Amino acid sequence: MPEALHQAPAAGALKRAPGTPRVLFACGGTGGHVYPAIAIADAIRARIPQAAIAFAGTKDRMEWEAVPKAGYAIHPITVSGFQRGLSPEALARNAAFPFKLAKGLWESLRLIGNFDPDVVVGTGGYASGPVGLAASLRGKKMVIQEQNAYAGATNKLLAPRADHVFLAFDAARAFFPEDTPATVAGNPVRQDLTEASATEAREHFGIPEGARVLLAMGGSLGAGPINGALKVHLKEVLASGETFVIWAAGKRYYQTLNAAVPAHERLKLVPYLDRMDLAYEAADLVLCRSGAITCSELAVTGTPSVLVPSPNVTADHQTKNARALADAGAAILLPEADLDARFDDDVIALLDAPDLLDQMRRKALAIARPDAADEIARAVIALAPPPGASGA
Repeated sequence: MPEALHQAPAAGALKRAPGTPRVLFACGGTGGHVYPAIAIADAIRARIPQAAIAFAGTKDRMEWEAVPKAGYAIHPITVSGFQRGLSPEALARNAAFPFKLAKGLWESLRLIGNFDPDVVVGTGGYASGPVGLAASLRGKKMVIQEQNAYAGATNKLLAPRADHVFLAFDAARAFFPEDTPATVAGNPVRQDLTEASATEAREHFGIPEGARVLLAMGGSLGAGPINGALKVHLKEVLASGETFVIWAAGKRYYQTLNAAVPAHERLKLVPYLDRMDLAYEAADLVLCRSGAITCSELAVTGTPSVLVPSPNVTADHQTKNARALADAGAAILLPEADLDARFDDDVIALLDAPDLLDQMRRKALAIARPDAADEIARAVIALAPPPGASGA
């Protein structure tokens, strides 16, 4: 990976090319914040290849690797979240919080001055806070993108300073002031998700012709309760002779499950999925968590789902995401506490109901926003000075 993509800019090193929009993205912490930013950046570059695009993030979170892999420079910002609780570790971290906040704001002001963006785009995560505040203090245009039905703290704080807020779910409007210029555009997702071939998908996973496919997944690390329920009910799932299971157990659980679960000709047990486009194309039904990006991918690909929200997230926002799809008829919301008791009725029975699956598929596509990245990209470009203008 080129080291230049990880370097902070020196003063005066980033020169402005006349008529070239300059966009700085601030995001971090999780893929739910980072990948939408990358999708918007890709859409901007598709429209204006010469656009100058850079990212701000932290060295110890996943954006430090994901952003350069996508071909964009990332500049380090010091950030620290406020720790809940009274443990010695939490108290020690909170004691350092004001100093890290001040340092992060100073670094952000320096980055804004050196890169001189026309527009700053914040997609949430701790890094968005100081960078968004610095952009506002320096009079830069700012766009916020909120992925969840429950708005995150950083985006709520920055929204009054933003020129526009883009929402993935209409339910998120309630968390912003009524006069906030907001548009429901959906979550930016990878465009290749809708371009997969059914034939390639079945060949990739070794799925027999005519088989119904259950895709079970819980993120890159895995979801213990989903894995546990599927392990208990796997014999029943495979009993019909027509069901094929793609089980992405997660890196944390794969070795244990691979040793404990008997091999089966209609079971593909893997640690993670490196071809999500083929996985969605192959699946008749998905059993998974309800993170914001997952919900948007399910809608864009028209994939029926049984959603098991994680109870261990801020403000129970995964339940709110799942409810948005369930209320539209595109998914079934299955609380984790009921996962075992309702597995037969909500998962196995649904696999045997092709008409209902077709109905859910249509309703998922009806609420999909496949052009979200391009819509947001066009708005960002519109905020930048037009060609021939002197710029900020």
